[in-house]
Parts: sequence; structure tokens; C-alpha cells
Amino acid sequence: MAGHTGYLKTYQRAKMDFYWSGMKTDIKKWMRECEMCQTVKYNVLPTGLLQPLPIPEQAWTEISMDFIEGLPKSKVASVILVIVDKFTKYGHFMTLSHPYIARDVAQVFMDAVFKLNGLPKMLVSDRDPIFRSSFWKDLFEL
Repeated sequence: MAGHTGYLKTYQRAKMDFYWSGMKTDIKKWMRECEMCQTVKYNVLPTGLLQPLPIPEQAWTEISMDFIEGLPKSKVASVILVIVDKFTKYGHFMTLSHPYIARDVAQVFMDAVFKLNGLPKMLVSDRDPIFRSSFWKDLFEL
């Protein structure tokens, strides 16, 4: 009744008038599944101030990575891992299929990027759970 303001504010508002067993869990689940909340992303941690990234001096020393999801299936693949060199703007596009884990992403990175260009000095990505999980551990193990 007052908009989509995230889990904590929704919980605080609801508990003023209501209570039921498992209330916190239900509200968290509702917020995770709410299309409006996911579109606007009220339920993520606040980000810091934007800072410009330095311009690289050499190709393949600084890259960016992200996923393109929600595509129609092509055989078994439904996700594209995009890796772009920040100096040349050259990109690698690799397909993945759901469910994928950090080890799968690290293996694709090794096969398509590392073997051709080596390990970059800097890798920029969003805060995707895959990149915050064991991706780095798996990459360095490979």
C-alpha cells in the first residue's frame, strides 16, 4: 500500500499492524519474487560513489565481464558470458547453460580468454553472485 521500499521497510510497516509465524521469511520471499522489486532493485546493498576507471595502456590488461540472461534456448545454451577488452573494445562471447557454477565460468574463461590473451591485471564486473563466490578460487586453481 506504500510502494516497494525493500525488505526492512516493508517488514517494519507490516509488523505495526500484523503478525504471523514466519513473517520475516514470508516477507523476504515475497520481496525476492516481486517483479517490481527485482526490476527496480530496491533490495540490493547501496553502492558507493562512482569513480572513473583509468584508461588502460595495453590490450587485454583490463577487461570487463557480464552475463546476458533471459534469452531463448539455443540447443542447450541460454546464457552468454561477455568479456570485453577495455582498451580495444574487442569482445569474446561464450555460451553457458543453466545451471552453471563458478567452476564452469572459470573453465570457459580459461578456454576462451586466458589461452589467447593471458591473465588481465584488472577485471571489472557487476556484483553477480558468481563473481563474488568461488570464481577466483576456481580460476586460480585452473
